[in-house]
Amino acid sequence: MTLFFAVLTPFVGAALVALASRRGRSHSAWAAGAVTLASMLWLVPSLHLPFDGTTLIQTHEWMPALGLNLAFRLDGLALLFSGLILGIGLLIVLYARYYLSARDSMGRFYSYMMLFMGSMLGIVLSENLIQLLIFWELTSLSSFLLISYWQHREEARQGARMALAVTGMGGFAMLGGFLLLGHIVGSYELSVVLASGDLIRAHPLYLPTLLLILLGIFTKSAQFPFHFWLPHAMAAPTPVSAYLHSATMVRPGCSCWRGCIRRCPAPRNGSGWSRAPEWRRCCSAPTPRCSSTTSRACWPTRPSAISA
Repeated sequence: MTLFFAVLTPFVGAALVALASRRGRSHSAWAAGAVTLASMLWLVPSLHLPFDGTTLIQTHEWMPALGLNLAFRLDGLALLFSGLILGIGLLIVLYARYYLSARDSMGRFYSYMMLFMGSMLGIVLSENLIQLLIFWELTSLSSFLLISYWQHREEARQGARMALAVTGMGGFAMLGGFLLLGHIVGSYELSVVLASGDLIRAHPLYLPTLLLILLGIFTKSAQFPFHFWLPHAMAAPTPVSAYLHSATMVRPGCSCWRGCIRRCPAPRNGSGWSRAPEWRRCCSAPTPRCSSTTSRACWPTRPSAISA
């Protein structure tokens, strides 16, 4: 349950931060910092697992009648992204306390920021593709609120609308790609998808699936030719730009490529990256099965064990 609570904490904290702002600006900042630290603490019991080469997967029933579950996973790359989201977020909380003027609503700013932080954590820790997409769209909505924080500025409102339109379009494209991917594989679990590389590449729908997912990634990460919304979004306060665009907003696209990185860790002897045959064998190695469906740990095949 620790991964679930790590993601849930910022969403609950958004309401707490708003309430704390009634007691003063500093109280709101302290509350936002405490929420961020609390989310970090939920990850502490599992910190050693990625370093041991273990992937933790936790599944909780959501809508059993529909076969939908909340599934979260923690591996080395997910831990790295979580550390960036929470660590940089904590610095931005401190920075924003002294950046925003007395006329700016501190509680509203930190509430929006907590919503964005929770959405980002949901993306990098999700095991289910549909669940990942929900958090993906939540980042678009929360970033819209943050970019338009200075509502009295026309350029801020215009930049927020443009960012929402472009990333929202990409989200619909990614939805289509995920639905096709689930149709091909027969499951929306990331572990199953990663183990079905040959099946996906051999399917006639492979190319449209790939293009739809890439469209979602490129729009979210402001890659050419969808980069035009990013300069307009810079009309937001500097802490927003620092957190959304420089620190975290461009990372959801990167995290979607984590499958091959997770499946192909560097051998311990440090010489495997330049050995193409070993790299190909590693990428085609089957993903190990897990022992449980509620809270389980997977031990991937170590590249050093692959014969040369």
